[in-house]
Amino acid sequence: MVDAERRLLANALLDPSNQRFVLLSDSCIPLFNFTTTYSYLVNSNLSYIASFDDKRKSGRGRYNPQMSPNITIQDWRKGSQWFEINRDLALEIVAEQNYYSLFKEYCHPPCYNDEHYLPTLVNILYGGLNSNRTITHVDWSRGGPHPRKYAGSEITEELLNSIRFGSTECVYNDNTTPMCVLFARKFTPGTLNPLLMFATSLYGSS
Repeated sequence: MVDAERRLLANALLDPSNQRFVLLSDSCIPLFNFTTTYSYLVNSNLSYIASFDDKRKSGRGRYNPQMSPNITIQDWRKGSQWFEINRDLALEIVAEQNYYSLFKEYCHPPCYNDEHYLPTLVNILYGGLNSNRTITHVDWSRGGPHPRKYAGSEITEELLNSIRFGSTECVYNDNTTPMCVLFARKFTPGTLNPLLMFATSLYGSS
């Protein structure tokens, strides 16, 4: 997974006009129109990689002490693999080899590179470039190893607006905002037609 992410970034970086890089899954949907999404990302001072210290078995419990002293248990971070980063950070990630090699050698199941490599790397080397939050919504409220899947029968304007503007605020360019996520998952193929019904009212024409 990490190899694939780095190759995607490397190829995207070949085009100098690409300034922001977003990794999404096939079950993701946009929550705002292109103009709003583009403006949010291009004008942001930071990148968006979720990176947090999870003291549970599913977090620190995956740390391999053989990574020390380069990576300590205090450095260890977890996060979603669905990221958004600017060009400077993308270049650093593609060029980085030391931590990549450590993860390749010592991070094996139940350690998952795609959940730990970027969050840990950014925490150690590039913390000042990162917001430590994701802009891709996912609902873990039902518990279990997998997030909620949205079905076509669940799609309403109220649901989409609750995801778009939620009940919490976050920081964007040093100011608080209710607009914290730009994308959402996991939406099944059966949600396509219901989503199209609300496209104009929610996203506008641009």
